[in-house]
Amino acid sequence: MATIRELARLCGVSPATVSRVFNNPKVVNAKTREQVLRTARQIGYLPNESARTLATKKSFMVGLVWDTDHRRPGWRHPFFQEILIGLKTALSGRGYHLLMLATSGEPTEDAYVRAVRRHNLDGVVMIDSGTWDPSLRQLAESGIPCVSLDRPVQGPRATYVTSDNVGGAHLAVRHLHEQGRRAIATITGPAHTRPGAERLQGYQDELARLGLPRRPEFVVEGDFYLSGGHAAMRRLLEAGDRPDAVFVAGDEMAVGALVAIGEAGLKVPEDIALVGFDDIEVAALVPPGLTTVAQDKDGFGTAAAEAVVSMINGADAPPPRILPATLVVRGSSTPPL
Repeated sequence: MATIRELARLCGVSPATVSRVFNNPKVVNAKTREQVLRTARQIGYLPNESARTLATKKSFMVGLVWDTDHRRPGWRHPFFQEILIGLKTALSGRGYHLLMLATSGEPTEDAYVRAVRRHNLDGVVMIDSGTWDPSLRQLAESGIPCVSLDRPVQGPRATYVTSDNVGGAHLAVRHLHEQGRRAIATITGPAHTRPGAERLQGYQDELARLGLPRRPEFVVEGDFYLSGGHAAMRRLLEAGDRPDAVFVAGDEMAVGALVAIGEAGLKVPEDIALVGFDDIEVAALVPPGLTTVAQDKDGFGTAAAEAVVSMINGADAPPPRILPATLVVRGSSTPPL
């Protein structure tokens, strides 16, 4: 393995200059920096991570706490998978690795704080998928740089990133109304989650703005998963009056609703129009194509990476980021040509 001294000799610089190229490149002029990096690639030199950590007092690792309910297959949910890819890409581009943190069984109150310190992590990103326990609250309040996705957090060096869930729901209901639908129901996410509560609020707000009545039987709670959407749609179909449109607060639930509508001998969108939320990959593939409110999944990863790295480098916690949502119209809400 090539050494730092060998690289320095080939470049005609000191080992200290080589170290600065990898650890603090801004203080090295561009010509020298490019020469060192080019030669390093040629001879296969890789900086010693242990030495780098000692020199910079950073591990260049960010922990990922994915708080999944053990009763739900959160790891397999496509929206979270796409968020994770965006986060990994954004952190890698900033020179950081992502390390998954997990605890066995029910975590103790300080489990994640101890795990972060044991692994000498520089910061943490937390993905909330429906549960929230005291260990996560303590992590946010610990002073460790923390960014939460989809859940507000409080702490001296903590912030969060989320989507405009209320505005996205407005877009969905308004679009269905523009298609001539007047009996608009909703399948919500879990009421205790921020996305679930905010998308329900947006649905109710837009009904009021459009002068449509709020009908309790047209609101059924789901769980963001396929089976939950299927069961919720069956409940709507078994109610007294059948809706002519449904705003579903998650695309995976919307796919389950599509199946339930087909099983009942009805057609989408002729009998019931559907609009989902998330724009997961399958939304464009499932017939007749799912109209949905798209979240900026790459933006989630980039915003989280920017926030945690800035705090690692000494900046104050940035204000929360609320990313815009956009409507993507496909065949499930518009009549066929």
